[in-house]
Amino acid sequence: MATIRRWCVVALGVALLVSLPVAISALPARDSEVSAEELLEKAQGSSDLSYSGLIESVGSLRLPISDHFTDVADLFGERTTMRVWWRGDDDWRVNRLSVGGETDLVHDSRGTTTWDYESNHATRTPTFDIRLPQASDLLPPALAQRLLEDAEAAEVNRIPAARVAGIDAPGLRLDPSEAQSSIDHVDLWLDPDSGLPVRVSVFGLSVEAPALTTTFLDVAIARPSESSTAFSPPAGVDSHFADFVDIAAAANEFAPVRPPRTLAGLARRPTTMGAVGVYGRGATLLIALPLWDRAADPLREQLATTPGAAKIPSGMTLAVGPLNLLLTGTAFEDHSWLFVGTVTPATLERATRQVFAHPPSLGHWVVTSGPR
Repeated sequence: MATIRRWCVVALGVALLVSLPVAISALPARDSEVSAEELLEKAQGSSDLSYSGLIESVGSLRLPISDHFTDVADLFGERTTMRVWWRGDDDWRVNRLSVGGETDLVHDSRGTTTWDYESNHATRTPTFDIRLPQASDLLPPALAQRLLEDAEAAEVNRIPAARVAGIDAPGLRLDPSEAQSSIDHVDLWLDPDSGLPVRVSVFGLSVEAPALTTTFLDVAIARPSESSTAFSPPAGVDSHFADFVDIAAAANEFAPVRPPRTLAGLARRPTTMGAVGVYGRGATLLIALPLWDRAADPLREQLATTPGAAKIPSGMTLAVGPLNLLLTGTAFEDHSWLFVGTVTPATLERATRQVFAHPPSLGHWVVTSGPR
């Protein structure tokens, strides 16, 4: 009975919280004369801001689902409601709400706790530079920071303001300059005073509807209380510590390969020096992920039955909006490569040819723990 009451409370709360801000956002927005360059500077300088609020993200990317990628597929292919308290990069909490309950991410300088209400299960993991996307990556400020990283004034221009969470938010459009990019443009709306991004929409090439939109439904640009980001384990919680948060973190640590310094004409990001290669900047991103067979084979089987996937000589490909992926075949001894990112299919094939011509292998897989 308590569980049923909890579900009803969450469902009613989500409905009320969503309906009121939508009505407010229908009001016309007053624009400002701030320039695109000034808005870009404000947005890029807003990373230290604290805030809290209710967020809704809507994704239309229907990704193939296998055991290791289920959460990612849900994030980018569904409507997600989140409540966030962000005190800083090492002190935040994101509650992902659903009719069935919630899943919370609670992060501090020592790591992240993931708590699932339905199972009453909590998992503590270290912090990783490389991991799969999670709910916190879809917060408008977090997504905007990634997309606007190293963006230049020549790549942005003004668009009309929009009413977002009660704010008259001036608009900014990013047009990536890289030829490899599969993103046509990104539209962002910012709080005019602080520069905090309050809505972000990502558009693929030759598509009118956004592939992904994330927006505040209500927001307070102020430092939340310490208690708001604290995790107090509920009675009877089943908790444990995990060495790795997901398959990407494990591969980055254990795969006996080192990707090249450049791939398909894109430079490797200097902050990623493990087995997983991350290339490009901002809205043009290519990831080279080595997968051992037990992870690659289920994904390959799923791709074989996914509408739109195609088999080519080098492997399996799939285009989902601006997101493209290529999973290589079994040409390598005991692993495959998953190339994925906001780059064109031609860029992925170029990356595959480069890795096939110069395999960056250093030995055999040694996996002592991590996702299985």
